Amino acid sequence: MADPVLSAQGVAVKQAARALRAASSATKDAALHGAADALLERAEAILAANALDLAAAMAARLGPGAIDRLTLDDARLAQMAAGLRGVAALPDPVGEVVDGSVRPNGLRVERVRVPLGVVGVIYENRPNVTSDAAGLCLKSGNAAFLRGSASAQATNLEIVAALREGLAAAGLPKPAVSLVEDTSREAAVAFMQLRGVIDCLIPRGGRALVAAMAEHATVPYVIDGDGNCHVYVDASADLDMATDIVLNAKTSRPGVCNAAETLLVHRDVAERFVPEVAAAMPQVLLRGDEATCALVARAVPATDEDYATEFLDLVLAVRVVDSIDAAIAHVERFGSGHSEAIVTRDLAAADRWVRDVDAAAVLVNASTRFVDGGELGLGAEVGISTQKLHARGPMGLRELTCTRWVVRGEGQVR
Repeated sequence: MADPVLSAQGVAVKQAARALRAASSATKDAALHGAADALLERAEAILAANALDLAAAMAARLGPGAIDRLTLDDARLAQMAAGLRGVAALPDPVGEVVDGSVRPNGLRVERVRVPLGVVGVIYENRPNVTSDAAGLCLKSGNAAFLRGSASAQATNLEIVAALREGLAAAGLPKPAVSLVEDTSREAAVAFMQLRGVIDCLIPRGGRALVAAMAEHATVPYVIDGDGNCHVYVDASADLDMATDIVLNAKTSRPGVCNAAETLLVHRDVAERFVPEVAAAMPQVLLRGDEATCALVARAVPATDEDYATEFLDLVLAVRVVDSIDAAIAHVERFGSGHSEAIVTRDLAAADRWVRDVDAAAVLVNASTRFVDGGELGLGAEVGISTQKLHARGPMGLRELTCTRWVVRGEGQVR
């Protein structure tokens, strides 16, 4: 039986989406700037709510990666506000003519970008997603229907209140950014089944959330899957560069989906490189194959499960491989289709990696941490799609639109 509270909220969000669809770029940008101002003006209340969420998370013994994703401070709040302003500065995709032609009968045919409508986002433990997702939805003319986790609910409520101040100041309806207040599993399932309300559902979470989507969702959804990302150090790699890249990919923020989880090293450079990179990151637990364990005394034996795991922690699986073919085969077997990097000075090896590795993003001589909407020029992202239909990779403004045909004639009939 449908949840009457959730259903009523869905009706309000759907009505707000109609207003957003007709809103001008100037109005949407004013709302984004107003929301950014409100985030900073309400910083004390937001951080106080976040402190309550953090205390509960620590009492529940959430892991360090989860705590990091949950934590807000003045700097992160400033980044969230800057992200909203950055989205406001981006070109509005709504109304963009993708292509067009004139048919032999004189019909003028165009494909034009339009909003999806209501974008549902279900996410875990990441209050920054609240503002990122809402900002991108707003700019692309979509209503944002958000369902966060219980662990971040107090923070999310305060953030949404700030975002709604910006909407109201610009004359847009507050329900255009709405947060589901019931954080129960039953409410999550009901949210996934809001047919007629949610036009596209995007999950931001781990395997359990993705599995729940596959089992329960009855609305169209995009898979934002695991980030089991690899860095492969080729035989020709600049090893100093490789060390810098591996350190950044693993340790700069281990609890996010674009962090590296497995290091693959060509056997020709393993004897030098593996001990060097291990010494450069003593805080990281290494789980390695037999060759790795022989080179680094503190490494523990790895299993296939380790190579398949998104640790989201200071843990790194390591394997020594005989060739780029073996590295690609490993990625093919264990990778999640997110982001895969090679470090090499061999142009042929780089081209081979780009051509043959099947992932949403492939990188040459750069950290996997760059696979992020902001870093790739999208302003922000609502998720990183690891599937192949509709959107793949970081989902920015254009990925929150679809196209429709506009046909103009002068009385032609078929």
